[in-house]
Amino acid sequence: MNLQTIETIQFNDLKEEVASYAISELGKEKILALTPSVNKRQIEAWLHEVTEAKKVLQISSSVPIHGLKGVQQVLRNMHKSVALRPDQLMGLHDLLMCIEKLKSFMKDKEYAAPTITTYVYSLEDLKELADEIVRCIRNGGVDDYASRDLLKTRKQMVILEERMKGRIEQIVKSSKCSKYLQESIVSIRNGRYVIAVKKEYRKNIKGTVLDSSASGATVYLEPEEIGSIQDEIDLFKIQEEIEEQRILMGLTGLVEQHEHEIQLAVDTMVQYDLIFAKAKFSNAINGITPQMNEHHTIRLKNARHPLLGKSAVPLNFIIGEEFDALVITGPNTGGKTVTVKTVGLLTMMAQSGLHIPAEEGSEIAIFQKILVDIGDGQSIEQSLSTFSSRVKNIIEILRETTTQTLVLLDELGSGTDPAEGMGLATSILEELYKKGATLLATTHYSEIKAYADTRAGFENGSMEFDDDTLQPTYRLLIGKGGESQAFAIALRLGMHPKLIERAHEITYKEPKSYEASSFFSRNELEQQLAMNEKYIQKQKHGKKEGKALEVISFKRGDNVKIPAMDELGIVNKPANERGEVEVLVKGEKMMFNHKRLALYIKAEDLYPEGYDMDIIFESKEHRKIRKKMSKGHVEGLFIEKMDE
Repeated sequence: MNLQTIETIQFNDLKEEVASYAISELGKEKILALTPSVNKRQIEAWLHEVTEAKKVLQISSSVPIHGLKGVQQVLRNMHKSVALRPDQLMGLHDLLMCIEKLKSFMKDKEYAAPTITTYVYSLEDLKELADEIVRCIRNGGVDDYASRDLLKTRKQMVILEERMKGRIEQIVKSSKCSKYLQESIVSIRNGRYVIAVKKEYRKNIKGTVLDSSASGATVYLEPEEIGSIQDEIDLFKIQEEIEEQRILMGLTGLVEQHEHEIQLAVDTMVQYDLIFAKAKFSNAINGITPQMNEHHTIRLKNARHPLLGKSAVPLNFIIGEEFDALVITGPNTGGKTVTVKTVGLLTMMAQSGLHIPAEEGSEIAIFQKILVDIGDGQSIEQSLSTFSSRVKNIIEILRETTTQTLVLLDELGSGTDPAEGMGLATSILEELYKKGATLLATTHYSEIKAYADTRAGFENGSMEFDDDTLQPTYRLLIGKGGESQAFAIALRLGMHPKLIERAHEITYKEPKSYEASSFFSRNELEQQLAMNEKYIQKQKHGKKEGKALEVISFKRGDNVKIPAMDELGIVNKPANERGEVEVLVKGEKMMFNHKRLALYIKAEDLYPEGYDMDIIFESKEHRKIRKKMSKGHVEGLFIEKMDE
């Protein structure tokens, strides 16, 4: 799998999500380094491991996996004639104890996870090493009882320190010396006990000055008899350090003897961390083990994009049985790109030993390569246009494609002249199909949809679109080509049905009837009918009572029904003093009495705020002239306005 594919279909983002469930840094690194396999047996073994791990998590969610912090540093320092520090040895001891707990934990779950339990049987018994470490190291240092010589040395040091403390307290409290002291406090300077003596009485007490106060009025003196005891203690400290180093080197040598077994324990712990992280992620996405095959069939049942969470719309998808190339058409933001990415990402997940978010019965084919062209791929550094960059990418795809390749193409042929883009897209699809690729492509071109209808091995698909709400449902429909929905949206915005019918005939070379009401929901129609009925009743009531009828205030842009013509029109000018309204009907401006019109859709419900109504009522040439004249007087340029 090339790096572009991995990045484009968000496989790296997915691995980051899986890695968040790992406990050790080494486990996280191993997950981030996951790559798809093309070996069916290996893939199935990986998936089976995750299935067993999920069963273990159902029994107990607390799996004894060590964080492995610092262990790699210990292993890197082996055979360098450097003693391991007490904290490093204790970290290693914690790992060995955790390994023992893991062995016991997994053996107890062998009935539920026989395969992954076998991994602990390869681990050597390192209990003696663990016991020796904990015997010699305690409270972050070498224990007194690590050796007889160390115990003897430390006892001698304790005795001498007690004698020294007692003697210096006598000196401080004695009447002979107290009068020379600045204060009756014993301090420590450079690790040795001293007393604070007034500077002028320095020579009255035998000893060595080790420090003085900032003002110089006080000197810190080590009494002579105390100094001799301190010297003895220092000698014992040297002996202590030598003995501690000997013990640490002995433990280091013992660890080095078991380096292979320790490395195997670390690798096993990392492997368990990887497997259980996959299992936890599978639980989070309600993942299942897909069936794996080598005959190009992908079948997804209610599959979801794993990074979209609960907001993902279930995808039902099949390819590789009756057809090997699927062309998906439909409007923008309808979910075509997400569909393509979902298929690619779930395939890569399964080939990497990860469960996929789908229902049982889903099936994934094994591909040697997944090649994609999704997004604009524009290269600023090379000054390439979007189209040029994508063409270069597709050339590479054409070169690498084999019968074992899944090719994913989004908006094929876009970014250039529509006619040329359509022709280029069709020829690319033909060539990829000839090479035996399993092919999934999205497009806006209706000609490609027609091509897929007649070409053996191809099938059309579309993203479902709700005609009532004019919103995509993000569901894939296989066997039916989609439309851009531009006609439906234009009809909703008030364009006359006859214009849209003509546009449809030009585009699709076939007639189709467009009824305005068919693109409105039942509730909306009921509201409009009720409004019309209310207006009619108001007219009748006004005539009966002999009152003057109120002129309805139509606004420019209102969509109105003209019962006499059985047509829809758009108000250009509101009612004048005679109650006449100018309406654009079938491309012509006509005058109607307001009584002969019924409000169908308000302007504010049809057009966005600030919409330029001149686009509807004025010709393109008039708008150009008006724009020029708005910038200043232009000689010989005028707009002739005719009153009707």
